[in-house]
Amino acid sequence: MIGLYSPGTSLIHRAPTLLKLFLLSLCVVLIGISPNPWVVGGAAAGVVLLFVMAQVPVRAAIAQIAPILLILLVAVPIQGLLSGWMVAAVMAGRLLVAVALAALFTMTTTVTAVLEAFQALLRPFRRFIDADRVGLLVALTIRCIPLVSDIVREVLEARTARGTRGSLLSIAVPVVVRSLYAADALGEALIARGLDD
Repeated sequence: MIGLYSPGTSLIHRAPTLLKLFLLSLCVVLIGISPNPWVVGGAAAGVVLLFVMAQVPVRAAIAQIAPILLILLVAVPIQGLLSGWMVAAVMAGRLLVAVALAALFTMTTTVTAVLEAFQALLRPFRRFIDADRVGLLVALTIRCIPLVSDIVREVLEARTARGTRGSLLSIAVPVVVRSLYAADALGEALIARGLDD
């Protein structure tokens, strides 16, 4: 979610994070169990309306939805040949709506708000779960995604600079080693700030 947030003051931006998360989950479940193409089409129209209400830049919205289109280019013809074109269309609509709703959530909700929502959800279970520790874990997980992405990019750039080509193993080993070094450094930094080992 880092770098995906699109600042704004719309009703969707200001809505409580837990409410948005609940509505996102509910909509995805309802669309997932509905075999009616009209329901999926109505949901798609509703999602477009929500994007307009949130005043999310069109280019940013398309960038979030575009990756699923590549998957659908392969999945829809296969599904159409095996189960029929109506089933394939409904499946494609469900996936597009679900991804668009998730994208809208990430583009209108800050990482901090998501972490606070996780902590609020887990507080009733504080006897069994340390909500602050889980919140920290989620924050670190979100932070590590771009970190590992940068490590992979640097390894690929180093291989290109050396003019070498090799197997997937020759990429995976330096990525794993550098990721472990980064994790070790992060662990030491957390211990230095008072968290236990």
